[in-house]
Amino acid sequence: MQFLMLVCRDRADSPQPPSQADRDGAPDVEQWWQGANDAGKYVMGERLRPVEEARSVRVRGGDVFVTQGPFTETSELIAGFDVLECESMEEAVQIASGHSMAHAGLIEVRQMWPFEG
Repeated sequence: MQFLMLVCRDRADSPQPPSQADRDGAPDVEQWWQGANDAGKYVMGERLRPVEEARSVRVRGGDVFVTQGPFTETSELIAGFDVLECESMEEAVQIASGHSMAHAGLIEVRQMWPFEG
C-alpha cells in the first residue's frame, strides 16, 4: 500500500509553534530519508516552493478563477510531500514519526486510494 505524507510547517504566527527543544531534538532529514530508502519504504518526495507562489484554481459556470496563495487559511503550510510503500497505516505512521518535521511541524499521513480500472 502506498501512503502520502504531507509535510507541513507552522506559519510564523502559529498559536502553538514548536519549542526550541523540539527543533533541537528533531532527527536529521537526510538520515530519515536514507533509512526509509534503505528499508525499501521510500517511493518519492519533493519540497514545495514557498506558499506565496501557490495558485488556487476553481472552475465555476465555465469560468476559471485563479487566486494567489493556498486554498485554505490554516496555521500549517504544506512544505513538501513524501510517498511511502508500507504494509499498514501503523507502519507509515511509525516511519513518519522519525521525520524531522514531525518534531518541528506536522506530518499528515494518508493512504493512497488508487483508481480501479
